[in-house]
Amino acid sequence: MMATSDLIETPVSRKQGGLVSFLRRNVPFSVALCLLWLAAMVATAIFADQVRPFNITAMDLTSRLSAPGGAKHLLGTDELGRDVLSRLIQSIRVSLVIAFGATLLSAIFGTLLGFLAAQFRGFVEHLVLMLADFQAALPFLIMSLAVLAFFGSSMPLLVCLMGFYGWERYARIARGLAIAAGAQGYAAAVVQLGATPMRVYLRHILPNVASTLIVSMTLTFPEIILMESGLSFLGLGVQPPETSLGNMVGFGREYLTRAPWIMLAPAIVIMLTTLSISLVGDWLRDKLDPTIR
Repeated sequence: MMATSDLIETPVSRKQGGLVSFLRRNVPFSVALCLLWLAAMVATAIFADQVRPFNITAMDLTSRLSAPGGAKHLLGTDELGRDVLSRLIQSIRVSLVIAFGATLLSAIFGTLLGFLAAQFRGFVEHLVLMLADFQAALPFLIMSLAVLAFFGSSMPLLVCLMGFYGWERYARIARGLAIAAGAQGYAAAVVQLGATPMRVYLRHILPNVASTLIVSMTLTFPEIILMESGLSFLGLGVQPPETSLGNMVGFGREYLTRAPWIMLAPAIVIMLTTLSISLVGDWLRDKLDPTIR
Protein backbone atom coordinates (compact mmCIF):
# COMPACT_ATOMS: atom_id res chain seq x y z
CA MET A 1 0.00 0.00 0.00
CA MET A 2 1.43 3.45 -0.99
CA ALA A 3 2.23 5.77 1.88
CA THR A 4 0.85 9.30 2.11
CA SER A 5 4.35 10.78 1.82
CA ASP A 6 4.84 8.94 -1.48
CA LEU A 7 1.61 10.42 -2.82
CA ILE A 8 2.80 13.91 -1.89
CA GLU A 9 6.39 13.58 -3.14
CA THR A 10 5.68 11.79 -6.42
CA PRO A 11 4.47 14.85 -8.45
CA VAL A 12 7.36 16.94 -7.14
CA SER A 13 9.90 14.29 -7.97
CA ARG A 14 8.39 13.89 -11.42
CA LYS A 15 8.56 17.66 -12.02
CA GLN A 16 12.16 17.80 -10.79
CA GLY A 17 13.08 14.77 -12.86
CA GLY A 18 11.48 16.33 -15.93
CA LEU A 19 13.39 19.59 -15.40
CA VAL A 20 16.69 17.78 -14.90
CA SER A 21 16.03 15.63 -17.97
CA PHE A 22 15.20 18.75 -20.02
CA LEU A 23 18.41 20.48 -18.93
CA ARG A 24 20.48 17.38 -19.67
CA ARG A 25 19.04 17.11 -23.18
CA ASN A 26 19.30 20.79 -24.09
CA VAL A 27 22.13 22.32 -22.05
CA PRO A 28 25.61 20.74 -22.08
CA PHE A 29 27.41 20.48 -18.77
CA SER A 30 30.09 22.99 -19.78
CA VAL A 31 27.45 25.54 -20.82
CA ALA A 32 25.58 25.00 -17.54
CA LEU A 33 28.77 25.77 -15.62
CA CYS A 34 29.27 28.90 -17.71
CA LEU A 35 25.71 30.02 -17.02
CA LEU A 36 26.19 29.47 -13.29
CA TRP A 37 29.41 31.51 -13.35
CA LEU A 38 27.74 34.36 -15.26
CA ALA A 39 24.79 34.30 -12.86
CA ALA A 40 27.23 34.54 -9.94
CA MET A 41 28.97 37.51 -11.59
CA VAL A 42 25.68 39.32 -12.18
CA ALA A 43 24.55 38.67 -8.61
CA THR A 44 27.90 39.94 -7.33
CA ALA A 45 27.54 43.11 -9.38
CA ILE A 46 23.98 43.73 -8.17
CA PHE A 47 24.60 43.04 -4.49
CA ALA A 48 28.18 44.32 -4.31
CA ASP A 49 27.43 46.78 -1.50
CA GLN A 50 25.86 44.03 0.61
CA VAL A 51 28.50 41.31 0.11
CA ARG A 52 31.61 43.51 0.13
CA PRO A 53 33.31 43.01 3.53
CA PHE A 54 35.26 46.30 3.53
CA ASN A 55 35.21 49.65 1.83
CA ILE A 56 37.43 49.65 -1.27
CA THR A 57 39.47 52.60 0.07
CA ALA A 58 39.80 51.30 3.66
CA MET A 59 43.50 50.81 4.43
CA ASP A 60 45.09 48.56 7.05
CA LEU A 61 48.80 49.42 6.96
CA THR A 62 49.60 46.78 9.57
CA SER A 63 48.40 44.07 7.12
CA ARG A 64 50.11 45.22 3.94
CA LEU A 65 50.63 42.48 1.32
CA SER A 66 48.98 39.84 3.50
CA ALA A 67 48.73 36.45 1.80
CA PRO A 68 45.32 34.95 0.98
CA GLY A 69 43.67 32.54 3.37
CA GLY A 70 43.45 34.75 6.44
CA ALA A 71 40.29 34.97 8.48
CA LYS A 72 40.07 38.74 8.06
CA HIS A 73 41.23 39.06 4.44
CA LEU A 74 40.21 35.98 2.49
CA LEU A 75 42.05 36.97 -0.73
CA GLY A 76 44.80 38.93 0.99
CA THR A 77 45.60 42.64 0.83
CA ASP A 78 47.41 44.92 -1.58
CA GLU A 79 50.34 47.29 -1.11
CA LEU A 80 48.22 49.74 0.92
CA GLY A 81 46.53 47.11 3.07
CA ARG A 82 43.24 47.27 1.15
CA ASP A 83 41.16 44.13 1.04
CA VAL A 84 41.58 42.41 -2.34
CA LEU A 85 38.21 40.63 -2.13
CA SER A 86 36.34 43.89 -1.56
CA ARG A 87 38.10 45.58 -4.44
CA LEU A 88 37.50 42.53 -6.65
CA ILE A 89 33.75 42.63 -5.95
CA GLN A 90 33.60 46.32 -6.79
CA SER A 91 35.73 45.75 -9.90
CA ILE A 92 33.29 43.11 -11.14
CA ARG A 93 30.43 45.59 -10.79
CA VAL A 94 32.26 48.41 -12.60
CA SER A 95 33.57 46.23 -15.44
CA LEU A 96 30.20 44.57 -16.04
CA VAL A 97 28.37 47.92 -16.01
CA ILE A 98 30.80 49.34 -18.58
CA ALA A 99 30.67 46.21 -20.75
CA PHE A 100 26.86 45.89 -20.61
CA GLY A 101 26.24 49.58 -21.27
CA ALA A 102 28.75 49.70 -24.12
CA THR A 103 27.42 46.49 -25.71
CA LEU A 104 23.83 47.77 -25.55
CA LEU A 105 24.85 51.14 -27.01
CA SER A 106 26.82 49.49 -29.80
CA ALA A 107 23.94 47.14 -30.66
CA ILE A 108 21.34 49.93 -30.75
CA PHE A 109 23.52 52.28 -32.80
CA GLY A 110 24.62 49.62 -35.27
CA THR A 111 21.16 48.12 -35.70
CA LEU A 112 19.65 51.57 -36.30
CA LEU A 113 22.20 52.37 -39.01
CA GLY A 114 21.66 48.94 -40.57
CA PHE A 115 17.92 49.46 -40.77
CA LEU A 116 18.43 52.94 -42.24
CA ALA A 117 20.69 51.46 -44.91
CA ALA A 118 18.07 48.82 -45.73
CA GLN A 119 15.23 51.34 -45.87
CA PHE A 120 16.97 54.14 -47.79
CA ARG A 121 18.99 52.46 -50.48
CA GLY A 122 21.45 54.33 -52.65
CA PHE A 123 23.39 57.19 -51.03
CA VAL A 124 22.41 56.38 -47.43
CA GLU A 125 23.35 52.72 -47.85
CA HIS A 126 26.72 53.57 -49.40
CA LEU A 127 27.39 56.08 -46.63
CA VAL A 128 26.64 53.55 -43.87
CA LEU A 129 28.77 50.87 -45.54
CA MET A 130 31.60 53.36 -45.99
CA LEU A 131 31.46 54.29 -42.29
CA ALA A 132 31.40 50.59 -41.38
CA ASP A 133 34.50 49.95 -43.51
CA PHE A 134 36.23 52.94 -41.93
CA GLN A 135 35.38 51.71 -38.44
CA ALA A 136 36.62 48.18 -39.21
CA ALA A 137 39.92 49.52 -40.56
CA LEU A 138 40.46 51.96 -37.67
CA PRO A 139 42.82 50.79 -34.88
CA PHE A 140 40.30 51.21 -32.10
CA LEU A 141 42.74 50.86 -29.21
CA ILE A 142 44.97 53.65 -30.53
CA MET A 143 41.95 55.90 -31.12
CA SER A 144 40.70 55.18 -27.59
CA LEU A 145 44.06 56.02 -26.07
CA ALA A 146 44.13 59.32 -27.97
CA VAL A 147 40.57 60.30 -26.97
CA LEU A 148 41.04 59.41 -23.29
CA ALA A 149 44.42 61.14 -23.13
CA PHE A 150 42.96 64.32 -24.64
CA PHE A 151 39.58 64.54 -22.86
CA GLY A 152 40.46 62.69 -19.67
CA SER A 153 38.90 59.50 -18.36
CA SER A 154 35.40 59.38 -16.91
CA MET A 155 32.78 56.66 -16.65
CA PRO A 156 30.28 58.17 -19.16
CA LEU A 157 33.04 58.88 -21.69
CA LEU A 158 34.44 55.38 -21.28
CA VAL A 159 31.03 53.76 -21.82
CA CYS A 160 30.31 55.90 -24.89
CA LEU A 161 33.76 55.22 -26.30
CA MET A 162 33.43 51.47 -25.78
CA GLY A 163 29.94 51.70 -27.27
CA PHE A 164 31.41 52.56 -30.65
CA TYR A 165 33.41 49.34 -30.67
CA GLY A 166 31.94 46.74 -33.01
CA TRP A 167 28.87 48.69 -34.15
CA GLU A 168 29.74 47.95 -37.78
CA ARG A 169 29.00 44.25 -37.18
CA TYR A 170 25.47 45.01 -36.06
CA ALA A 171 24.99 47.42 -38.97
CA ARG A 172 26.01 44.82 -41.56
CA ILE A 173 23.95 42.06 -39.92
CA ALA A 174 20.85 44.25 -39.49
CA ARG A 175 21.09 45.56 -43.06
CA GLY A 176 21.44 42.09 -44.58
CA LEU A 177 18.68 40.55 -42.49
CA ALA A 178 16.32 43.47 -43.10
CA ILE A 179 16.83 43.22 -46.87
CA ALA A 180 16.24 39.45 -46.70
CA ALA A 181 13.11 39.97 -44.60
CA GLY A 182 11.81 42.48 -47.13
CA ALA A 183 12.37 39.99 -49.93
CA GLN A 184 10.31 37.34 -48.12
CA GLY A 185 7.11 39.31 -48.65
CA TYR A 186 5.66 39.69 -45.16
CA ALA A 187 7.18 43.15 -44.69
CA ALA A 188 5.76 44.32 -48.03
CA ALA A 189 2.36 42.91 -47.05
CA VAL A 190 2.35 44.93 -43.83
CA VAL A 191 3.29 48.06 -45.79
CA GLN A 192 0.36 47.46 -48.12
CA LEU A 193 -1.91 47.43 -45.07
CA GLY A 194 -0.76 50.95 -44.22
CA ALA A 195 1.95 50.34 -41.62
CA THR A 196 4.64 52.98 -41.23
CA PRO A 197 8.31 52.03 -41.81
CA MET A 198 9.04 52.38 -38.07
CA ARG A 199 6.27 49.92 -37.22
CA VAL A 200 7.44 47.50 -39.91
CA TYR A 201 11.00 47.45 -38.60
CA LEU A 202 10.22 47.47 -34.88
CA ARG A 203 7.19 45.16 -34.79
CA HIS A 204 7.87 42.76 -37.65
CA ILE A 205 11.49 42.73 -38.84
CA LEU A 206 13.32 43.26 -35.53
CA PRO A 207 11.68 40.29 -33.71
CA ASN A 208 12.66 38.01 -36.60
CA VAL A 209 16.33 39.09 -36.57
CA ALA A 210 16.68 39.54 -32.80
CA SER A 211 18.16 36.08 -32.22
CA THR A 212 21.07 36.77 -34.58
CA LEU A 213 21.70 40.15 -33.00
CA ILE A 214 21.66 38.64 -29.50
CA VAL A 215 24.28 36.09 -30.52
CA SER A 216 26.39 38.91 -31.94
CA MET A 217 26.08 40.73 -28.60
CA THR A 218 27.44 37.70 -26.75
CA LEU A 219 30.47 37.81 -29.04
CA THR A 220 31.05 41.55 -28.59
CA PHE A 221 30.56 41.57 -24.81
CA PRO A 222 33.80 39.75 -23.89
CA GLU A 223 35.76 41.83 -26.40
CA ILE A 224 34.59 45.02 -24.68
CA ILE A 225 35.56 43.59 -21.29
CA LEU A 226 39.06 42.88 -22.59
CA MET A 227 39.25 46.30 -24.24
CA GLU A 228 38.27 48.08 -21.03
CA SER A 229 40.72 45.94 -19.08
CA GLY A 230 43.49 46.86 -21.50
CA LEU A 231 42.75 50.60 -21.22
CA SER A 232 42.60 50.40 -17.42
CA PHE A 233 45.83 48.39 -17.42
CA LEU A 234 47.50 51.23 -19.34
CA GLY A 235 46.17 53.78 -16.85
CA LEU A 236 43.61 55.46 -19.13
CA GLY A 237 40.51 53.56 -18.09
CA VAL A 238 38.79 53.64 -14.72
CA GLN A 239 40.64 56.03 -12.42
CA PRO A 240 41.27 55.74 -8.66
CA PRO A 241 39.69 55.66 -6.14
CA GLU A 242 37.30 53.66 -8.34
CA THR A 243 38.53 50.28 -9.48
CA SER A 244 37.94 47.78 -12.28
CA LEU A 245 39.34 44.39 -13.22
CA GLY A 246 41.89 45.86 -15.62
CA ASN A 247 42.76 48.53 -13.08
CA MET A 248 43.57 45.88 -10.48
CA VAL A 249 45.70 43.93 -12.94
CA GLY A 250 47.58 47.11 -13.88
CA PHE A 251 48.41 48.02 -10.29
CA GLY A 252 49.17 44.44 -9.33
CA ARG A 253 51.82 43.89 -12.00
CA GLU A 254 54.37 45.80 -9.91
CA TYR A 255 53.98 43.25 -7.12
CA LEU A 256 53.83 40.12 -9.24
CA THR A 257 56.85 38.50 -7.58
CA ARG A 258 56.05 39.52 -4.00
CA ALA A 259 52.24 39.45 -3.99
CA PRO A 260 50.93 37.70 -7.11
CA TRP A 261 47.41 37.37 -5.69
CA ILE A 262 46.79 41.10 -6.31
CA MET A 263 46.96 40.55 -10.07
CA LEU A 264 45.94 36.89 -10.34
CA ALA A 265 42.50 37.29 -8.73
CA PRO A 266 41.13 39.83 -11.26
CA ALA A 267 42.98 38.13 -14.13
CA ILE A 268 41.26 34.82 -13.38
CA VAL A 269 37.87 36.55 -13.19
CA ILE A 270 38.49 38.21 -16.57
CA MET A 271 39.51 34.90 -18.13
CA LEU A 272 36.59 32.88 -16.75
CA THR A 273 34.00 35.56 -17.55
CA THR A 274 35.10 36.09 -21.15
CA LEU A 275 35.41 32.33 -21.68
CA SER A 276 31.94 31.72 -20.25
CA ILE A 277 30.32 34.38 -22.42
CA SER A 278 32.07 33.04 -25.52
CA LEU A 279 30.95 29.45 -24.84
CA VAL A 280 27.38 30.53 -24.13
CA GLY A 281 27.42 32.62 -27.32
CA ASP A 282 28.59 29.66 -29.39
CA TRP A 283 25.88 27.48 -27.83
CA LEU A 284 23.20 30.09 -28.54
CA ARG A 285 24.39 30.40 -32.13
CA ASP A 286 24.05 26.65 -32.62
CA LYS A 287 20.62 26.55 -30.96
CA LEU A 288 19.21 29.52 -32.84
CA ASP A 289 20.65 28.71 -36.26
CA PRO A 290 17.83 27.24 -38.34
CA THR A 291 20.23 25.70 -40.87
CA ILE A 292 21.65 23.39 -38.17
CA ARG A 293 18.21 22.15 -37.16
